[in-house]
Amino acid sequence: MKLSQLTEGVEFTLVQGSLDTEITDIIYDSRKAGPGLLFFCIVGTQRDSHDFAADCAAKGISALVIQHDIDLAPLAGVTVLKVENSRYAMALMSANLFGNPSRSLTMIGVTGTKGKTTTTHMIKSVLEAAGRKVGLIGTNGVSCPAFHRDTANTTPESYELQKIFREFLDAGCDTALMEVSSQGLMMDRVAGIHYNIGVFTNLSPDHIGPGEHASFEEYRSWKGQLFKRCDVGIVNIDDPNTEALLEGHTCRLVTYGHSEGADYRAGDYELLRTQDFLGVKFPVTGKDKMEVQVNMPGAFSVHNALAALCVGKELGLPDEAIHAGLASCVVKGRVELVPISKKFTILLDYAHNEVSTESLLTTLRAYKPNRLVVVFGCGGNRSKLRRYGMGEICAKMADFSILTEDNNRFEKIEDILADIREGMNRGNPDAPFVEIPDRLDALHYAVDHAQPGDIIAVIGKGHETYRDRMGEKTPFLERELLEEYAAQIGLE
Repeated sequence: MKLSQLTEGVEFTLVQGSLDTEITDIIYDSRKAGPGLLFFCIVGTQRDSHDFAADCAAKGISALVIQHDIDLAPLAGVTVLKVENSRYAMALMSANLFGNPSRSLTMIGVTGTKGKTTTTHMIKSVLEAAGRKVGLIGTNGVSCPAFHRDTANTTPESYELQKIFREFLDAGCDTALMEVSSQGLMMDRVAGIHYNIGVFTNLSPDHIGPGEHASFEEYRSWKGQLFKRCDVGIVNIDDPNTEALLEGHTCRLVTYGHSEGADYRAGDYELLRTQDFLGVKFPVTGKDKMEVQVNMPGAFSVHNALAALCVGKELGLPDEAIHAGLASCVVKGRVELVPISKKFTILLDYAHNEVSTESLLTTLRAYKPNRLVVVFGCGGNRSKLRRYGMGEICAKMADFSILTEDNNRFEKIEDILADIREGMNRGNPDAPFVEIPDRLDALHYAVDHAQPGDIIAVIGKGHETYRDRMGEKTPFLERELLEEYAAQIGLE
């Protein structure tokens, strides 16, 4: 493809060279430099890749995009374009490279602090129940009917994102459904993408600090950018930040929640439980009237389900598909039940900080278990405050805790457990617990000592498929390990 075709819709200055330069691919990692490639020099939080322009030229790079002046002497024979923002330009040019695939897909973006992963999976379940073919991008990876793979970021870099959209189209998908992070918006990963529907779940302080957002207000403002890039905004009217987040929005709004003015309003919900099912049932009024049953527990499931219901309604999907999708949705690692016994309930969840742990345990406590048991650890080479907080919450809210490893990385497990114990002592010095450093042994212990009516929450790893010890990752998929052990001991 000629460089002139890649630059359609992009404002730039041709510093040297020719727009007739042939480009076979785009890169932003200088180590991949070679003939036929276009390298984007990006100013990052840790380094400025303009410093590698000369190295790329020495490897035969065909063209460079820069956003500030550099020494052109080593770049003889290399076409150089200058733009105001390299990341923004890379997003638009990547879309051109792959034929602007998002324009041929129904685009749905979900943003918020909590609930993005669960909400996207609920929407996917509803869409698929209606016969749509959906490609999904988010925390749990990239998936469509043809493939699944992990991703490094919730919202991938713009080049990868456009490539994924092209793969979705080639696999026969008609819809792209994705989690849109504040970082993805701020760093122009989703620049140039227009969404048919944008969804807002909720907002609380997160991703604030060096290399992320300077303040909560900035974090909220970037989340709100989604609603200047979509046709319809489906938003949680109950969240106190909704009005500020929507400042300057350009989309038509559809609201959901418990509030009287919501377009789709949930009434009081009923808790549903068997040994292999935790869910809720609730009535919906407002623009439509129906009763909804969800295959996930708690108040947060009501809001997530309402968001998915609204998407279904806006896309004109039949009520039967909405009901079927919500009733059958399962999200790996998000309150994911592992039905291995008729005596007790055991589930996996990604809760890995104080806030998410408290929310989960509050939800599970409402189901009135015989005992609420928590199996948890904390990641190594991370803030000790998380360990204190999780220990404190579990000591206050759980009937019994099993302390174990998470991803220890390069820390000693005994040091991490000592920090968790300190937090537990703050929460309730009399809280019963046991320490079992090996996580597999801890899972076996939880099953062996389960009592009828218990709810056992195995938290921290959720959908993860590995265990990280001293930087070495080995396979560790908790669902499979629990199922194998149950079969081994003949659990009923």
